[in-house]
Amino acid sequence: MTLQGKRIIICISGGIAAYKINFLIRDLVKKGAEVQVLMTPSAADFISQLTLSTLSKKPVFSDFYSENGTWNNHVELALWADLMLIAPCTANTLAKMVHGLCDNLVMATYMSAKCPVLIAPAMDLDMYRHPTTQQNLELAEDFGHFIIPAEMGELASGLIGQGRMAEPETILKQIEYCFSSNQNRQTLNGKTVLITAGPTYEAIDPVRFIGNHSSGKMGFALAEEAANRGAKVILISGPTSQKTGDPNIEIHQVTTAREMFDEVFKFYEMADIAIASAAVADYAPKVVAKEKIKKSEDSLTIELIKNPDILKTMGEKKTKQFLVGFALETQNEEENAKSKLEKKNLDMIVLNSLRDEGAGFKNDTNKIKILTKNELSEFPLKSKNEVAKDILNFVEAQILK
Repeated sequence: MTLQGKRIIICISGGIAAYKINFLIRDLVKKGAEVQVLMTPSAADFISQLTLSTLSKKPVFSDFYSENGTWNNHVELALWADLMLIAPCTANTLAKMVHGLCDNLVMATYMSAKCPVLIAPAMDLDMYRHPTTQQNLELAEDFGHFIIPAEMGELASGLIGQGRMAEPETILKQIEYCFSSNQNRQTLNGKTVLITAGPTYEAIDPVRFIGNHSSGKMGFALAEEAANRGAKVILISGPTSQKTGDPNIEIHQVTTAREMFDEVFKFYEMADIAIASAAVADYAPKVVAKEKIKKSEDSLTIELIKNPDILKTMGEKKTKQFLVGFALETQNEEENAKSKLEKKNLDMIVLNSLRDEGAGFKNDTNKIKILTKNELSEFPLKSKNEVAKDILNFVEAQILK
């Protein structure tokens, strides 16, 4: 979408992730936005004011007074903005924001702002998951601010975990969402939607695993569409490269089927709608080798044990939830889907066939049939974003019956 004429303040605090902001500013300006950059005093250790002012086509402010003695009026700056982004938001700046410590231009402007505020935290993984940081993020959400969750990956410390600032394209998408007219289409406002996505990986040894080809694209498309309709979304995802920057999507990342089972039932009671789109492994190795299994014999036997059936348990524990399952079949598709619908006490099932070109794993498209106890609806090949709309339209229609 165009951001023509939108006025955005970007506040940069002192973190290594500040280098990513150059790319974001460039993209915002290309889309027609006016960008005003503010910096905390420590941010200058990580990024050049000259680069930022060149890209934004505006002077960059880091103090209450410019070198020529001009006062940088924090009140006027705050009133000018249609949106304020704090990125990277360090643990220190976050703490100042939620506890009212106003000791620099960024904080004074933030405390004068009347526009939506987006926060993109960035810090080392132990700092990010520290109880004080988590509490401060919750407080910021209570203030009505939007949190763009930190991502998993390698951190400046060399550790690997959650704490990386979201990528510029993710932040841009969130900014566009804030200005999008889709916010007015709040058909799921007040609803909580629980969605599972992606594959599960079941370890054989520290190096190898049993998995499948699920990319998570369908589950993430459903999560974003539900969030666009005003729902609070709890997305429980297996290993996937898919990302989202929507503040209404709360992501919980897991690896194994047992981890997904445990995570699902932490939140299932609060869900109004539950959509199980994950491709969960039915079996896992009975014994996981502690060391890498070396090649020795011509054959290798691995004993498998059955994983907990997440969807069946969801059906057994169902109270108020409208429960949606998925079936990926290669033969007797409708018959197998109907059987799954009944055996697992589902309200609705989405059927894919690997025999349909463009459907199934990894594709950006899908071709589905939707079955309930009394209905069967067939849809043509579409993008997964459009399929997500079809699925949620069908869910809404069933709920309103």
